[in-house]
Amino acid sequence: MKNYPNVTIFSHPLIQHKVAILRDENTKMKEFRELIEEITTLMVYEAFKDVPTKRVTVKTPLEVTEQTMVADNAVTIVPILRAGLGMVNGVHTLFPTARVGHIGLYRDEETLEPHEYYCKLPEGIEDSVVVLLDPMLATGGSAIGAIDLLKKRGCKNICLMNIIGVPEGVEAVHKAHPDVKVYVSTLDRQLNEHGYILPGLGDAGDRLFGTK
Repeated sequence: MKNYPNVTIFSHPLIQHKVAILRDENTKMKEFRELIEEITTLMVYEAFKDVPTKRVTVKTPLEVTEQTMVADNAVTIVPILRAGLGMVNGVHTLFPTARVGHIGLYRDEETLEPHEYYCKLPEGIEDSVVVLLDPMLATGGSAIGAIDLLKKRGCKNICLMNIIGVPEGVEAVHKAHPDVKVYVSTLDRQLNEHGYILPGLGDAGDRLFGTK
């Protein structure tokens, strides 16, 4: 895959360790959900070194000092339903006051094209950094559709976070939205004929919520 300036593929050994357990078909729902949250937190820590900040005055037991804090409403979390919900707590671990919007898209099983069925976003989202969440970046169709919706609502600072992706999906998102920062913890080999990631981890939503 080509190197793109706005695409980051993580190689941190702790993330890779957790991804290995995540892939295992014997990993149960509770542990799977916890791993998704933990990997998301590690990715957010690395990715948001330039989050908007503000200077504040703090009184310690000894004196008054100037300190840096994350700006109010600096981050808005937008999971793509339903699997993206599993990553929300991972972001909230570091940004507990971040507001949450939701975008619902389903994929046509024949064409693999995304279709919107739900979109609810916080007021003023256009002034924050929007973290779009989805564990899997396969064809890129859902991510592109969600980014399209966010931009129509005035969002200008958008980043996409995925646990596992493939070159086809990363390149599709970059081609459609080169201004969007993409963070992927692991890049897998390819898609199969049904649009599933190989080797992947199966259906992330089913494994998160115990459905089939």
